[in-house]
Amino acid sequence: MSLIPTVDALGVTLRNLFRKKVTEPLPWKETRKRTERYRSTFALVHNPEGEEACIGCKMCEKICPSDVISVEAGGRKESPVTGKKRGYCDDFTLDLNACIVCELCVQVCPTDAIIMLSAPEQPGFGREDLVLTMDKLYANEQLGQESWATGTKLMEMQNPKRGLPKPEPKAKPEAKAEAKPEAKAEAKPEAKAEAQPEAKVEEPPLPEDAPTEKAPLPSSDKNDGESE
Repeated sequence: MSLIPTVDALGVTLRNLFRKKVTEPLPWKETRKRTERYRSTFALVHNPEGEEACIGCKMCEKICPSDVISVEAGGRKESPVTGKKRGYCDDFTLDLNACIVCELCVQVCPTDAIIMLSAPEQPGFGREDLVLTMDKLYANEQLGQESWATGTKLMEMQNPKRGLPKPEPKAKPEAKAEAKPEAKAEAKPEAKAEAQPEAKVEEPPLPEDAPTEKAPLPSSDKNDGESE
């Protein structure tokens, strides 16, 4: 039996025995910084009036490619704060077990009610721990680690012209339209004058009584002599 593999393994162990430690034991003293676009979980938020922002439109449920969102609409009711009728949601469930973190549900939300969080993922000991009920989603709002994206911002990224101010209407070119006919009118007479040929001098007609000169006819004698 060769001892070379054993010696090589011991050599690796001895070389790393006195090296400086590069790992940090748990629990970490400081939480690692996450990237700007890091996102891990979801939350439902309240609107500026303090009401639940979700109106139960089911847009997130329809667009979810993994079919992990279930929304139960509560119908339109009168708001106790504003006094206007608006939609409400009775139940909202999101299953993180099959979520692919595409963020489409956030993009289509018309009221920015659902957002993603950049909070570190929490371990779970069962599948039910990864099922976010309506109470859990509103509780995640208190974590205060909202991601940068909302439905409004994502829609503006897809259509940049949507957030730009409307361009001012252009002035009608009235002055140009008036100037063009004048220029043409001035140019045309000059061009015609240059293009006209010189006038022909017509001779005055002869009077009717004036004799007309006729060419003399050849004599018959000369013709007879030639024929002979």
